[in-house]
Amino acid sequence: MTLTVWEDELDWLPAEPVEHTDAWVEGAGPVRWSARRWESPVVDSTFEALELVPSWNAQTPAGTWLLVEGRVLQASGWSPWLTFARWTDAGVDPDHGGGAMVRTTVKDQPVEGGRMAHDAFVADPASPFSAWQVRLTALSERDHGPWPTVSLVAACVSAVTVGADEPTSRPGVARGVEIAVPPHSQRLHVDTFAHWDEGGQSWCSPTSTTMLLEHWGHAPTADETAWVGDRPDPAVVHAVSRVYDAAFAGAGNWAFNAAYAATRGLRAYVTRLRDLTEVEAFVAAGVPVVVSVAFEPEQLDGAGYGTSGHLLTVVGFTPEGDVVSNDPNSHRIPSNDEVRTVYRRDQFERVWLGTNGGMTYVMHPADHPLPPPPAEANWA
Repeated sequence: MTLTVWEDELDWLPAEPVEHTDAWVEGAGPVRWSARRWESPVVDSTFEALELVPSWNAQTPAGTWLLVEGRVLQASGWSPWLTFARWTDAGVDPDHGGGAMVRTTVKDQPVEGGRMAHDAFVADPASPFSAWQVRLTALSERDHGPWPTVSLVAACVSAVTVGADEPTSRPGVARGVEIAVPPHSQRLHVDTFAHWDEGGQSWCSPTSTTMLLEHWGHAPTADETAWVGDRPDPAVVHAVSRVYDAAFAGAGNWAFNAAYAATRGLRAYVTRLRDLTEVEAFVAAGVPVVVSVAFEPEQLDGAGYGTSGHLLTVVGFTPEGDVVSNDPNSHRIPSNDEVRTVYRRDQFERVWLGTNGGMTYVMHPADHPLPPPPAEANWA
């Protein structure tokens, strides 16, 4: 696995105007958008890659949006440019900050040798790719802007296979280290705002993202969340309104959560880590992370539930090396007091690596250094 990052000044070039009809707005007609484009160089993979996950840090002023695309080189040639996102940082509730476009991925994109899985391109095992590119198109209602501003583009490329009988990692540099991250339970939101993926039953990703935003002092203010009303933890609802993916019909899009954190002032991207020793390096550097897991109830002692996909934070490790997590599912109990949970290291590593390939959100202030990356860098 590797992560490639471009930051700061991107070389934007003029592009032909784009005519687009937003299928998610009832009665919408075609709109002509002025455009400019940035395209990455072709990046050769050092291994036979099976997955491409781009992420970005961007601001989209009113009347603008961002098209995120990527393509891969397989034995049969280059794939078409595939759409990873039509991105806007505005809320999806038209009464509270609706934007020029509805934020969405795109379903049913035809591609040979693989498939689009909302936030990732996944190649067929028999059709790995050897090179890849990403490109961003900035779109504006006006010929001379305003334009989206982009401060970071990242892409994680991986080919992860972890056998069920492989040994797990040994405790390392973060034994006995725990970062004080404010707990938030997604269960507090069950049966609220049901039009956003059934409320808190499925809000693990934005709830975890909110924990990190609050930890770093970048959570939305009371004025920004006043529209939520008297519901608990309004910052979580605010996050959902800024990451909801119309096509996915959920708030769990990986890159959308990273992009939202970036609009709040953090440097954020999606990557994959190799094992818990790499997570320990982050924790030892004072950087909690969000990871994706999937498991049956008997596979993770102390969880009290099973899941086909779930995001939670890793905030530390016990002196014995077990994982200290702020788990937003909170044992299915609607209480922030139930969020902190200790999980057995070996079990946790298996349900993280073996089912979700070490998928991780890295979110931190730009002036807070990350640990040194390994030789085959999967963070930067």
